[in-house]
Order: sequence, then structure tokens, then C-alpha cells
Amino acid sequence: MTTKAGSDGVTGVAGRAFALVRSAIEKGRIPGGVLGIVDRNGGRTVLAHGSAQVFPDRRPMTRETWFDLASLTKVIFTTTRILKLAAAGAIDLDASLTSVIPDFRQQDISAWERKVTFRQCLGHLTHFPATTPLYIQGLSPHLLRTSELQREWPKGESVYSDMNFILLGFVLERLMGEGIRDMDAGSGFAFSAPLELSAATEQCPWRQRMICGEVHDENCAALEGAGHAGLFGTADAVLDFAAGVLEGDARGDPVVQLMRQPLSDRRTHGWERHHAGWPGGDVCSAATIGHTGFTGTGLWIDFERGRAWTLLTNRIHPTRHFDSGIFDLRRQVGDAVCAS
Repeated sequence: MTTKAGSDGVTGVAGRAFALVRSAIEKGRIPGGVLGIVDRNGGRTVLAHGSAQVFPDRRPMTRETWFDLASLTKVIFTTTRILKLAAAGAIDLDASLTSVIPDFRQQDISAWERKVTFRQCLGHLTHFPATTPLYIQGLSPHLLRTSELQREWPKGESVYSDMNFILLGFVLERLMGEGIRDMDAGSGFAFSAPLELSAATEQCPWRQRMICGEVHDENCAALEGAGHAGLFGTADAVLDFAAGVLEGDARGDPVVQLMRQPLSDRRTHGWERHHAGWPGGDVCSAATIGHTGFTGTGLWIDFERGRAWTLLTNRIHPTRHFDSGIFDLRRQVGDAVCAS
């Protein structure tokens, strides 16, 4: 897709997109970032700049840096596994979660939560709140799971909710008979990463340390593995996954077809679909899906162009309480990647 243009950078699509990332780093908006682009024909470019950590010590960002992928866990890990189970006939996406978790809200068999389906969770079409600090309860992982399954949730408007994927994670644990952290994370992925190879995230007031190589999300940490966060990987691992999705689309893989199937004006099964003002930019085709992660990560797949790109940053390092400009950067990068 691009050709080398000396030690200072590259030309073409990747060069234009990476210049935006480099500028954000040099302006102090984000410590560092890795941009990766892959196409259906196997072309690949991965570029890194900046620092993987700036506090308390500085380390360089490299192509081999591992990232806490945050909510990319939802699409790379949890959605893929749930859809594979559905394609194999192991679950019915329109059945309620109680078909696998019969004890969900078992004290009230008429509770609205007992009617929630797998498809509704995948499409964020339930009535759970966006998020809630489960970790402050101070319970063991087992008791925390038990507590959340019996909790009476307020029935609000349908919003993007971590709880949808926490519950889908519980489903996987019940079906697989093991905790998520004990499952195969997938080729190139893991549920933790070596400290010296990882992009640092935040100085955590709850854990009272700089988080690096361990999950940033507090609820995932308290659960010791969850379906909404916790996956680690490099840019190349994310691109390998995306390339597999593009390949699966070409051969009519039913799992990929479900990934692409709209469930609302903004969502497919697990993924966000192209809509006005979304983080993937305006230039990508209507046949594009994507997702972002709180730590500063993102992945987008344009099926019409046969191209995917990932932007991985440590935008919350050393704190989330700073305007990193990540939303605008994601859109600008997406437009640059799709401009040709």
C-alpha cells in the first residue's frame, strides 16, 4: 500500500494518516501510537511513534508494543465467540440469556432482565445502564458474579452498555466451564502482557499504582476476567484478526455475515456500523464496521474497499483526565486511510 521514503517516514495513504498521529504526539496530546493498515490482498503497513510510557520512566513505542485493547475485547473476543456458537447451533441468538444462565434474577421470574436475549446484548438494545462501578463492592470475583446476576437493575433507555458484554462473558464461562482468563485468548492475543513490552495506561487511584501489562478496566480487574474488556495485543495481532474477517467475508463466513448485519442505525452484532459523525470518519464506505476502546484503541474494517486499519494509542497515560483529542484524531486518520 505504501513505499518507504527514507528513515523519516513513508509516502501514500499510510504516510498521510501517520502524519496525523505523529502531529498529535508532538503536540503532547497523546504519548504515543501505532497505526496499522491491511488490505484484502495482503498488503500491510505498521508505523509507530512516541512513547509507550512517560511516567515514572520513559520507554519508546514500537511495532511490538502490547496494548490493553479495552472494549476491542467486545468485538475481537466476545462477539466472535458468541457468533461462532450461534453459527454452530449451540445457542439461539433470539433466546434469553436464561437459556444458559437459568439463575439470572431467579428471585423474580417476571423480571425484565430474564427476557434479555443474546442478540439484544450484542446490539446494545437492552435497558442496562452504560456502566456502573461494580469494583467498589470489594467482593471476590465469584461473589461479584453472583451479586450481579441477582441484582435488580433499573430499566432505562437502550444505551451502549458494558453490562451487555459482562453478561455475554458470563455466558461463555458457563458454556466453556472455565473463567475467561483461562480461555484461549486467540492467536496473538493474551489477557495480560509483559510489563517491559506494554503501553502504560493510567495511574490508578483504586489500585494505587501505574497500570501496565494488566487490565486497566476496574470492573474487569475485580471480576478477574470479563467479556467487555481485558484483551491485550499488538497492532499486528489486531490486523491479523481484521485480515481474517476480510477473508471470511470473501468466502461467505456466516459469522462475518452476522458481524455485518445491521441491528439498528448504529449497530450490528457487536460492532458499530458507519453513521454520520462516527469515529471511523466520513470517507469510508457504508459497508464499514468498527469499534473503539477507552484506553485509546480502535479498529475499523471497510468491506467495500477491502481495507482495515487500527489506531492504537495510550491516550489515558498517565491520566484519563485530559483532553487528548482522540475522537477527532480517529476521524481524521480514518478519512486519510480511506481517501484514495
